[in-house]
Amino acid sequence: MISPNDKERYLTFNREQWSVLRAQTSLTLTEKELEAARGINDRIDLEEVATVYLPLTRLINLYVAATQNLHRVSATFLGTMAPKMPYVIGIAGSVAVGKSTSARILQSLLARWPEHPRVELITTDGFLYPNAVLEERGLMNRKGFPESYDTKRLLQFVRDVKAGMPEVAAPVYSHVIYDVMPNQEEIVRQPDILIIEGLNVLQVGSTTNDFVSDYFDFSIYIDAREADIEAWFTERFQTLRKTIFQDPDSFFKHFADLTEEQAVALAHEIWVGINGKNLKENIEPTRARASLVLHKGADHKVDAVHLRKL
Repeated sequence: MISPNDKERYLTFNREQWSVLRAQTSLTLTEKELEAARGINDRIDLEEVATVYLPLTRLINLYVAATQNLHRVSATFLGTMAPKMPYVIGIAGSVAVGKSTSARILQSLLARWPEHPRVELITTDGFLYPNAVLEERGLMNRKGFPESYDTKRLLQFVRDVKAGMPEVAAPVYSHVIYDVMPNQEEIVRQPDILIIEGLNVLQVGSTTNDFVSDYFDFSIYIDAREADIEAWFTERFQTLRKTIFQDPDSFFKHFADLTEEQAVALAHEIWVGINGKNLKENIEPTRARASLVLHKGADHKVDAVHLRKL
């Protein structure tokens, strides 16, 4: 939850209060589309989409319209054409907290607004250093920590997109081989909205004076109690053991034959040594920098929304 020191900087809503703010926004997402967006073991349903994400997309749509108008006003003042500048949204939070599902739902819903039909989604996983580089630097057990990312490349990508370049390439990551895919790129072509999802996208603790979050127009932090997130991580690990880890090409295929008890013990070990540590040291401290915080309860449902005061 938002710390007592930060509460005065946010407006706080419970589910009912937040849901009312959807106004007349219609739910256009189907169950089939939600199923495609839903992550492993994420229990989000259409009621949750209507309660939480419709008000959020309405708010973002209003913000996008205001930003576009500001660009037009500036161009009029300067006597130039208003450049096409994408609205950039950052989504941060722990491993297993549901960032990817939230990002995909937002992408789908925002693309339905006529003012900004082209909505692109990029995850920062592709900007991790390749495993060979991480091995060389002794960082394989620090994968997901700030130092494991090619931050310069990520920054250049965001700068180029924000500058309105016709095409900007982003690297692609495979969760099967647990590595950046060689010679594969995803091309972003002047989107109306770009969503960037990743663990540390709100991070500022580095040696540079330029941060990815400097280019965000709006940012979201997905929050929950650490005990709940660890439980979700363990549940996801068990599901992966029975599915993706069975793939002969999986980096983690040696985990496929673990017993349930062994898998639970290993998931806890990974959480304590890597994911939980990264959460406490690097991810959670960035929460207060977010424009909006969605806090989830143990049932995965959002029970509080914190919107930063303007």
